[in-house]
Amino acid sequence: MRLDKLLSNLKYGSRREIRDYCKNKRVKVNDKVITDVSFDVSEKDVITFDEIEVFHKDTFLLMLNKPSGVVSANKDNLHKTVIDLIKEPYNRYELNICGRLDIDTVGLVLITNDGALMHKIISPKNDIDKTYYVEYSGTIDKTALESPLELLDGNNELYRTKGSKVEILGKNECNITISEGKFHEVKRMFEKIGCKVTYLKRIRIGNVTLDESLNEGDYIEIDYNMFMC
Repeated sequence: MRLDKLLSNLKYGSRREIRDYCKNKRVKVNDKVITDVSFDVSEKDVITFDEIEVFHKDTFLLMLNKPSGVVSANKDNLHKTVIDLIKEPYNRYELNICGRLDIDTVGLVLITNDGALMHKIISPKNDIDKTYYVEYSGTIDKTALESPLELLDGNNELYRTKGSKVEILGKNECNITISEGKFHEVKRMFEKIGCKVTYLKRIRIGNVTLDESLNEGDYIEIDYNMFMC
């Protein structure tokens, strides 16, 4: 990629401003001053701006532990979003949310700058498992919960779930694994069998499990190749 395009994409300035920065010898590649903005750079090159290294990656994947009260959106006029939680240097990129959570649901959210990976993760045809830890009131019927259920989606249209896997953990707590992600799906599944979800936390997507040492609101970069599906 051209040097000016890369720095502009990373919000260091307009292409014209980048040209002026290079002319004033503020930009280096592999410790060499570069004045030609058309200079081609790759992920392997070390780029510095005003002697500070520029973080640049073709692709990356973040694991975020989403808190309650934060919406899974890029922008929202009323609430803080998961994207608002992402700081330098990752917030210089156009970010994609790989599987959204309700405002009161906590836990694992994957965020990437790779749109293709995002679509791969969220596409219903890929049947990628998602596991949730659930606390609930009422008496659970494990067989009924694991069976396909007729629910309403976000458009109030009936659909039939693909079924689930349930692991009873103790009194009024379990893990449930589904391969979909319809509107309020887990909550509506429990309502269907006469229970109410009181706490919901996503702990796994595919073979990526939430790092329990990660505080709510915090995130880490994980191996991009870790997500195999």
